[in-house]
Amino acid sequence: MALVRGGLDRLATMADAVRTGVGEVGQAAGYVARTFGTPAGVRGIAVEWTWLAAHLAVYPAGVIAEQLTESDDGYRTDNLRPLRRSHVVTDVEAAGTPILLVHGIMDNRSVFTVFRRTLRRRGFGVVHAVNYSLFTGDVRDAAHQLRNHVEKLREQTGADKVHIVGHSLGGMIARYYVQRMGGSAVVDTLVTLGSPHTGTLTAYLMPTPLARQLRPGSELLEELSGPAPRCSTRFLAVWSRMDQMIVPQRNARLNHPDLDVEQLEIRDVGHLSLPIDPKVVHWVATALARSDHRHHSFRRGQTRNVRAVPTLREQDSPAS
Repeated sequence: MALVRGGLDRLATMADAVRTGVGEVGQAAGYVARTFGTPAGVRGIAVEWTWLAAHLAVYPAGVIAEQLTESDDGYRTDNLRPLRRSHVVTDVEAAGTPILLVHGIMDNRSVFTVFRRTLRRRGFGVVHAVNYSLFTGDVRDAAHQLRNHVEKLREQTGADKVHIVGHSLGGMIARYYVQRMGGSAVVDTLVTLGSPHTGTLTAYLMPTPLARQLRPGSELLEELSGPAPRCSTRFLAVWSRMDQMIVPQRNARLNHPDLDVEQLEIRDVGHLSLPIDPKVVHWVATALARSDHRHHSFRRGQTRNVRAVPTLREQDSPAS
């Protein structure tokens, strides 16, 4: 009887989430539609389609696992223009912390081609992109794979800590590893780019076990919303008001009473374009260059919101 009651409660929770989401979808759709009438919105859509075409071209190369390498000139600045040189990380500890990149659903490491190159140019010595199986059917299984990647990276580099950047599903896999599998002991900072922290209604379009875990109110998301009192990892969550895959878009925000979170709100950037957007890459690189954040005390549950330069009036946005 208790099992039946629990199942009914879960269904009710999911139904409430869907009902709430439907109203927000209408608002979000109106916002996205209005971007067609703005130069920034049109440019964002053009970039999304252009990057989609480019990404499809490099996708086959990303199927092959990347070999871990460290650039010989990762810390050189003499060959850079003064403006670019001023952006290079000069903190040796920050520059030496390995960065692991985790792609999203049905994707591979090629989505980070631009992101990875930019971080290397900014002076980060080890930036390594990994693949997980396209046939992954459970976030938990993928998190176990990620743990193996992290331990291998730490062993090869001798680093105590790593940073992780996850795009879309990759952010959820990394979050599960950090929150539920003790990953916070070795992950300094976790960056999520367009990850469905409270689910996405687009997951109802995919009748797969993995997609069901990404639906609002799912068992997995309920587990992640539970207490995480010992989680010391810093979270950086990037979300876009024009994200066509996370619906409603505000579900890519991360709010948890036990986590230290800083969030970047982007206006006219599509889901696939998040890893190549200059504002996103610059913000992430600047944040990862701050190794001194570990020595500062923070209040658990503290969330700091950062907004990129807006292109539409605040009242036009559905996710205020």
